[in-house]
Amino acid sequence: MTSPYQYEEQEREKARFAAIEAALPFVPAYGWSTEAMRRGAGEAADLLFPGGPPEMVECYIAFADARMVAGAAPAMDNLRLSQRVRTLIATRLAQAEGERGAVRRALAVLALPGGAGAAARSLAHTVDTIWFAAGDTSADFSWYTKRAILASVYTSTLLFWLNGSTDQEAALGFLDRRLAGVGRLGKLRARFAKAAA
Repeated sequence: MTSPYQYEEQEREKARFAAIEAALPFVPAYGWSTEAMRRGAGEAADLLFPGGPPEMVECYIAFADARMVAGAAPAMDNLRLSQRVRTLIATRLAQAEGERGAVRRALAVLALPGGAGAAARSLAHTVDTIWFAAGDTSADFSWYTKRAILASVYTSTLLFWLNGSTDQEAALGFLDRRLAGVGRLGKLRARFAKAAA
């Protein structure tokens, strides 16, 4: 049963996500700002984000995380864990194709001194979301190593996609090479562990 507090939080999240989605077309021109928020979602929309641009960006990333999971879900049946991770990231990039300007503006906000906390929380949220949606159930030390590795893979792929080719296939090829490298590293680690036993 949902408590009144949980219901309020869910409704607030829905309102914030709706405001973010409405503001997206204005972000390339106005940045993650009160102006973009008001132009897209109405005069009082910025009040949903008392923390200003870093909070707007953090909410945008949470919105994109939720959209990614919903979009990837139909394609994830009967896939191995690594294939699910790839599917989730590929879905994320495809969904953001028309939002490159907003993504650039988001990274610019997170790169400022005042955005460091939002940057760390957002990356952790995205990586956790991907692993959880992919079906990872690890609870030992590998929980940390998997998230650190995926953070590196996801960040490098996002930057390649953003600053490199507009060809989606090129970005997916880059992602595949990063994932293949992680797979080889895992096999080497397993061999060393077996030899040391």
